[in-house]
Amino acid sequence: MITSLTCLSPAKLNLFLHITGRRDDGLHNLQTIFQLLDWGDEMRFERQNSQGCTLDADFEGVAPEENLILRAASLLIPQDPSMGGVRISIKKHIPMGGGLGGGSSNAATTLLALNHLFGLGHDEETLAGMGLKLGADVPVFVLGRSAWGEGVGELLTPITLPEDWFVILRPDCHVSTADIFNAPELTRNTAPITMSAAFKGGVHNDLQTVVEMRHPEVRNALKLLSNSAPAMMTGSGACVFAQVDTQIKAQAIAAKVPESLAPVVARGVNHRPQFVAEHD
Repeated sequence: MITSLTCLSPAKLNLFLHITGRRDDGLHNLQTIFQLLDWGDEMRFERQNSQGCTLDADFEGVAPEENLILRAASLLIPQDPSMGGVRISIKKHIPMGGGLGGGSSNAATTLLALNHLFGLGHDEETLAGMGLKLGADVPVFVLGRSAWGEGVGELLTPITLPEDWFVILRPDCHVSTADIFNAPELTRNTAPITMSAAFKGGVHNDLQTVVEMRHPEVRNALKLLSNSAPAMMTGSGACVFAQVDTQIKAQAIAAKVPESLAPVVARGVNHRPQFVAEHD
């Protein structure tokens, strides 16, 4: 029997993000490319005799009912007392409110881990459907692949991307995704493009201009990074990134950045890492 699972809960970047319209329910249609990274949070899942979920982590300012790990776990914790429950520990590296998908990745990793740990047998489509109820970015982490995304981000086509290197800067501010998507000045009518057109360039992040106006820290980080390579914001921010083809180039750029921007050098990957299992 599997007694524990450990895994990286990976961060993601949006290599571009176009808002193509707003739906009747208030959500936005978009087009994006999700790039998974070899960097993220470290998570461990251990069986416990008692029912329920024990989370060994303190998410400051996040109420338990809003914690995506606990919400994901509640969907899959066995109701049979004889099966016990789970203790989850996490070492956080992905900043909250950064546009790197940390909460969504943690939720997806929890769904995948509990499905495996308790032998529940749910397929990927079922888990992705559960994940979508938790957040629009959760399904891509359930898929565990870099992907072309449409709809609200849940219509996914796996793609293979060059495993380039990225320099990620983390401005010292928290950007509210809801506030940015609801901003009256947000452009919501970018014309849809084909996947092949996106790979040829000329893409952007429709949310970036709004965030730059509201958060000068993001604007300043983009300006600084663009002195070394083309820079863009990921998701709704606040993190910004530059893409280069070698680790040496990425490290050289990061070395020139003030420590206050907490630079990270990470490599793009096309598949999330596998779980490491321990058995009794």
